[in-house]
Amino acid sequence: MKKWMMLSIISLLMILASCGNDEGGESEGSGETEDKGEISIGMNNWAENVAVSNMWKIILEEQGYEVTLENVDKAILYEGLESGDIDIGMEIWLPNTDGKFYEEYQDVIDWREEWYEGTDLALTVPSYVEDVNSIEDLQGNADQFEGEIVGIDPGASIMELTEEVMSTYELDNYELLSSSEPTMLTELQTKMDNEEPVVVTLWKPHWVFAEMDLKLLEDPENVYGDSENISYAARLGLEDEHPEVVEWFDNFMLNDDQLGSLMAELNEADEEAEGAQNWIDDNQDVIDEWLTTDE
Repeated sequence: MKKWMMLSIISLLMILASCGNDEGGESEGSGETEDKGEISIGMNNWAENVAVSNMWKIILEEQGYEVTLENVDKAILYEGLESGDIDIGMEIWLPNTDGKFYEEYQDVIDWREEWYEGTDLALTVPSYVEDVNSIEDLQGNADQFEGEIVGIDPGASIMELTEEVMSTYELDNYELLSSSEPTMLTELQTKMDNEEPVVVTLWKPHWVFAEMDLKLLEDPENVYGDSENISYAARLGLEDEHPEVVEWFDNFMLNDDQLGSLMAELNEADEEAEGAQNWIDDNQDVIDEWLTTDE
């Protein structure tokens, strides 16, 4: 009896010890992902930014990171990267659109690799507005557009450039309306449903060009600037603390079709995370290439 009781106690102690080890970390063969720390991604409310930020949130979480998406406008994004409150900013348009931010924060932010090549900024109208093909054509057609150019967030770089456009082309009879991207797109859709003229601030890449028949207005004075590339930026020190994350993001690259399909998935899904997950499931081979590291 004593021998039986001793064996039972030893077995119980071994079980308790095993449970204690499981609580302290990953058990061998459990399949659970190691907790690697926290990453914050600054996200302004542009369709492609929302798409890639939600995609990377899922990818990083699958790799063991705790990820938060911080909704910020561009000015706050750069302040956060400088202070260290934000780890990564996904959408840096250079050399023109975010050029002023680069000049201000050049030495206090880690400017990293490009992930998309060949952007466009432009005033945009529906294709059925046949008599307006250039920004110059807006000068004598203010009444047609009710004297309004529908814009997005007041802190966005495209809004400041549009004010410069209006001055350069002497669009004195127009008012630039600040709103948000979703509000601008709603107004665009409403006008197009009624086949009414409307002019909005838009950019490529954007899913809307796959859904609506639109045309970019020519910019003879090139105020919006030449085609740009999109890169990401990190806070100083992130590469030392999480080198694999920075390497993954340096490997990150999307072409027009890939980015367009990602944005379309988010636009069609009920939830942004659902759309991002759908795209990940269909493009795991692409993601695996990004996650390849030099060891």
